Amino acid sequence: MVSRVELKEASLHRILDASAVRLRVEGLSGAAIAPVMQDAGLTHGAFYSHFANKDELAVAALRHALLENRPHWVGKPRNESWPARLGRLARRYLTAAHRDDVADSCALAALVSDASRGSAAFRQAYTRELAKSLSAICGDESAPLQQQDDAIAFMALCIGGIGLARAVDDPALSEHVLAVCREAVARLANADSAT
Repeated sequence: MVSRVELKEASLHRILDASAVRLRVEGLSGAAIAPVMQDAGLTHGAFYSHFANKDELAVAALRHALLENRPHWVGKPRNESWPARLGRLARRYLTAAHRDDVADSCALAALVSDASRGSAAFRQAYTRELAKSLSAICGDESAPLQQQDDAIAFMALCIGGIGLARAVDDPALSEHVLAVCREAVARLANADSAT
């Protein structure tokens, strides 16, 4: 027999899954309670046993989305050089598949514009999640300062590259944007190893 605690945990996970998809696809407006609860297959009233309001849901959904997909594209550090690591990560992130699958994409890229206009709580959560991604890229928080700076530039190229590739209506230009950003990451990483 399933306990109440287990049922509540399962309903929370369904809400977070549904809201994370809606956030990535629709932005902050996608965190509306009624459609999220419908997608989760739960009643509107069940929402309030987990969250006080829509803003709380948006923050939790952002964290959930990144907890789920950060390990998929960052993975664990391998025995590789810094340029090889950044190049490998860029080839995993800056792809047509990632561009096209918004519902399962990186929430940092999907929500960058919304975050800049979001509530203070959402911006704080976005900041914390970006910091976690930067640390994951570097392998740990004690990486050399140059690698930490490279990780920021890397994320700017990845988020900007995916955003531009999604925004244009010319498939050839979209593919070119992704390729140019992958090449820029390689130049960035190799420039540091040459100095």
